[in-house]
Amino acid sequence: MKFVDEVSITVKAGDGGNGCMSFRREKFIPKGGPDGGDGGDGGSIYLVADPNLNTLVDYRYTRRFNAQRGENGRGKDCTGAKGEDMELPVPVGTTVIDAGTQEIIGDLTEAGQRLLVAQGGWHGLGNTRFKSSVNRAPRQTTQGSLGELRDLKLELKVLADVGLLGLPNAGKSTLIRAVSAAKPKVADYPFTTMVPNLGVVDVGRLRSFVIADIPGVIEGAAEGAGLGTRFLKHLSRTRLLLHLVDMAPLDQSDPVEAVETIVHELGKFSPSLLLRERWLVLNKCDQLLEDEQQAILDDVVERLEWEGPVFVISAADRQGTDELAQAAMNWLEERERLMAEDEEYAAAMADMDQAIEDEARAHIQALDDRRALRKQGLLKDEDDDDFDDDDDDDGEDGPEIIYVR
Repeated sequence: MKFVDEVSITVKAGDGGNGCMSFRREKFIPKGGPDGGDGGDGGSIYLVADPNLNTLVDYRYTRRFNAQRGENGRGKDCTGAKGEDMELPVPVGTTVIDAGTQEIIGDLTEAGQRLLVAQGGWHGLGNTRFKSSVNRAPRQTTQGSLGELRDLKLELKVLADVGLLGLPNAGKSTLIRAVSAAKPKVADYPFTTMVPNLGVVDVGRLRSFVIADIPGVIEGAAEGAGLGTRFLKHLSRTRLLLHLVDMAPLDQSDPVEAVETIVHELGKFSPSLLLRERWLVLNKCDQLLEDEQQAILDDVVERLEWEGPVFVISAADRQGTDELAQAAMNWLEERERLMAEDEEYAAAMADMDQAIEDEARAHIQALDDRRALRKQGLLKDEDDDDFDDDDDDDGEDGPEIIYVR
């Protein structure tokens, strides 16, 4: 199934039914009085988070949705039928944005959550409503109001506890295969994963977490290079980042430069994202001798002045992967405990999450504005540092070292 994480749709709620003007007409009752009924309310449109969906591809080609109109009122005080509400299923993790104002309408982060995106029109009143002691034969009615019309932008951000960072071919897909039942494509030749991969890591009875591979992070990604910012936004919902680095790259590149490249792109995309808990994972240790592993480890830690946890693993041979998964699970459980017991910690995490969301959205909007100016010829090439070519397509004690042989 094709992975689609952004779509634009138009929703139109049903109009309210009109009120009826009618008078009772029966034999032997010459003056029966008014009996026009009210119209029915128009149907509303809701988005519903469906845990069985993982893409917005269903909205790629069908982009307009109309809810049912309320029926008009009828004589004999008959009220028109209410229009049926429309429910549109979307994946868990979908953000709903008003395309006109760029206002975030809501965030569907839990299975079964419902969000009203277009309110149905109110019913009109029949002439029965207007009768009084001084108005025995009213001829007034009201029309039903129009249903709400909205242009929406749906953005899907994968919900994962742990996100994998790293340049292409650092071994992210291999690590997911090693610690979960997910089977992303891996091969013995260089290539880049084109869509996020999710896997559930089971570390014991009733203990598991979701891990995600975020593809397409290369130099210049924050400015649109490669897959650009398309998948960087998925990092905003992760709790822990694992930064994978190839210890023995085939091109003899510097592991420290690989780390700094990713850090630089994250900082440009969202400075607050750099404050997220991030662990350094040195991968492919099976291709080095033990003394070489230690030398590279010491060099990377010293040059980066790394103060967080560091793991040395081989995802292909599953060396150290169980220990890494167990450590991540312990950290996530401790975080949940602090979120429940420490109000200040919970507030700080919420502020960080919001800051990352705001910075990421502002950065992406700025890129979109520059693309629009370039298309209109208002931005000269020499002034444009946007590398995106997709315009034609829509501690003080030192670091904590966890070394696993």
